[in-house]
Amino acid sequence: MSAEKRTSSNVLLDTALKNFYAAAEEMGLSDDLVDILSHSERRTAVSIPVEMDDGSVKVFNGYRVLHSSAIGPGKGGVRFHQDVCLDECEALAMMMTWKCSLAGIPYGGGKGGVDCDPLKLSKKEKERVARTWAARMAPVIGSWTDVPAPDVGTSGPEMMWFIDTLSKMNNKLDPAVFTGKPVGMWGSKGRTAATGYGVATCALELLKNLNLDPSTIRVSIQGFGNVGTYAALTMVNAGAKVVAISDITGTYYSPKGLDIKKAMEHVQNHPKKLLEGFACDGCQKLDLPEAIYVECDIFMPCALEGVINGGNADKVKAKYIVEAANGPITPEGDAILDKKGVLVVPDFLANSGGVIGSYFEWCQNLSGFFWTEEEYNERLIRIMKDNFQLVWAYAKEKNIKMRRAAFMAAIQRVADAVRMRGVFL
Repeated sequence: MSAEKRTSSNVLLDTALKNFYAAAEEMGLSDDLVDILSHSERRTAVSIPVEMDDGSVKVFNGYRVLHSSAIGPGKGGVRFHQDVCLDECEALAMMMTWKCSLAGIPYGGGKGGVDCDPLKLSKKEKERVARTWAARMAPVIGSWTDVPAPDVGTSGPEMMWFIDTLSKMNNKLDPAVFTGKPVGMWGSKGRTAATGYGVATCALELLKNLNLDPSTIRVSIQGFGNVGTYAALTMVNAGAKVVAISDITGTYYSPKGLDIKKAMEHVQNHPKKLLEGFACDGCQKLDLPEAIYVECDIFMPCALEGVINGGNADKVKAKYIVEAANGPITPEGDAILDKKGVLVVPDFLANSGGVIGSYFEWCQNLSGFFWTEEEYNERLIRIMKDNFQLVWAYAKEKNIKMRRAAFMAAIQRVADAVRMRGVFL
């Protein structure tokens, strides 16, 4: 590969680029396609002036990146988090391209966000941030252009503020421009649990291929939002024992297994939807990072990126990692885990349940016809199982790791689309 490679000072973007270049080189991808696919089609940055509740004005930064539209409109979340930046959005948009491609759905990759701390904003302040972001991104988003969705710090209410803002600006309702909406407002039954359900489905498929009984398996989960919650519940329902869960308030651990339904009820009743104060029989509260290091068979990182890296990967005790977050393991961490013999199910395979669910919602919005939750889940599980087996078989055939197999299969589909569509000058 003689094309000049991009690098970035942003850890997540550098990781995304390194993974892409390594897979592209092994595939023998042509230099022109490498150059095209290592750059995003569009990077948009806007300022978001917001009147705060005390009458002052604060300016936040808002972003939206479209990595590729070769297969279809962009797809990816909008996160509200104090560390959001343009490079992070570009990295996540690139990951979304491969995730959508691997899932076999007609989307490219997009991602956006605002550099704010949603826990420090009142409901009205958050609404003003959301509406201004939507208004200023109106030229670059649309149901056949780029379709945002919830992410870290956002959920159904933000999606409704986004839609209401654009609907009033354009004098028409276009519910398909955002997914992750409440069920009563063009949302899709099953969407809330889809990502966590898909993560657990991949974990159970892994156990099936390894001839392991779920009832013998201990699981640790970092992050107890929608993804971690439903991943934990699904694993418990399959017979596994969830020994650790965590959120920003700490890690909650019990070698005997935690009462996940009780934890879910606790979070639901907590004013800030946190695990703070949770207790059950034999439960110990540990420091936040300990969820990564406890004795377990499967670790599911369901929070933020880069939590396993060159500085801590050697302390991981799990035999298998199913990546629910985007980019939770750096390349340096991956290399250490590989030497330790830890099998990793990569993020854009394991956490694709969310984007597949978003695709289902988008299809229903475009047609105006809605499915039952049973129909939704049946389709989701079938696709997740098929995708897992595709990557598993590819990895075995080529004698490569699952991450490399997933990248190669995903990149090939996008590269083929770029070749067929050509370069528009």
